[in-house]
Amino acid sequence: MTSINEIEGLITDTPHSRDGVSIVIPVYNEENGVSGVMERLAALDIGAPKEILAVNDGSTDATAAKLAEAEAKYDELRVVTHKRNLGYGAALKTGFGQAKNDIVVITDADGTYPEDRIRDLLDCVDDGAEMAVGARVGENVHIPLIRRPAKAALRHLASFLAGSRIPDLNSGLRAFQREHVLAYKPILPNGFSFTTTITLASLTNNHRTDYIEIDYAHRSGNSKIRPIADTALFIALIIRTVVYFNPLKVFYPIATLLFFGLVATIVNDLFLVEQPNLSDKTVLLFVAFIQILSVGLLADLIEKKARLR
Repeated sequence: MTSINEIEGLITDTPHSRDGVSIVIPVYNEENGVSGVMERLAALDIGAPKEILAVNDGSTDATAAKLAEAEAKYDELRVVTHKRNLGYGAALKTGFGQAKNDIVVITDADGTYPEDRIRDLLDCVDDGAEMAVGARVGENVHIPLIRRPAKAALRHLASFLAGSRIPDLNSGLRAFQREHVLAYKPILPNGFSFTTTITLASLTNNHRTDYIEIDYAHRSGNSKIRPIADTALFIALIIRTVVYFNPLKVFYPIATLLFFGLVATIVNDLFLVEQPNLSDKTVLLFVAFIQILSVGLLADLIEKKARLR
């Protein structure tokens, strides 16, 4: 496993010049939108040489044929194919591994993200940001109403645990210094939580992350997000990632709640009943408080020691 100090040693804070840009697009069953996305990206002027790297993640519809047509048409486009579906994050890892340039942009193949804002993201990276994110908070954002409450709750939870305001937790339109992502590759998942993980890893380790407001269009085709299952996975992921980098941010709030519950039961047991006596509930709360506090402190010591290696 990559240690914290190895991660920090791989990441620099110096501004990058835009000598070249790789645009990575994970593609899975996007026959309706992929041709338009490739056409717009090929025509996009970003002020530097660019390569477009489409990773066909085992598509089973006409996506492969559409990509073949686009590859023959646009010199900048290169298609990499997974024989089977490995996941959104796996496709991005393949793209980052094959990218030829130090600055990498990611976007989706469903036509939802405004490709014309890529240049604004690149300006942030040129200015020294290690990651620039297109936050879907513009005037025209088409996110299904049924998904908005869960997304808002996850965003607020992540902001609290990361100790930084997060306008958009899992936007798929981003620009990076390539080394920034490769440094965190050992902990980045193969699924949709790739972007959530890199966001939390960046913020909890104080890497410069810039946000710009963008619109978000209706998608072409069907969403691959599973609202209930993926929300549960995202909650677990957020907690796990923050524990990895800043464990006290998770354990201290839990210990604080247990402490106040313990105080309340002690007051009740000793002063508000006819026969003062510590109840089983008080004993259980005391044991739980000590255990959570001890585990949190131990996790923090381990994390701090890892930084010193």
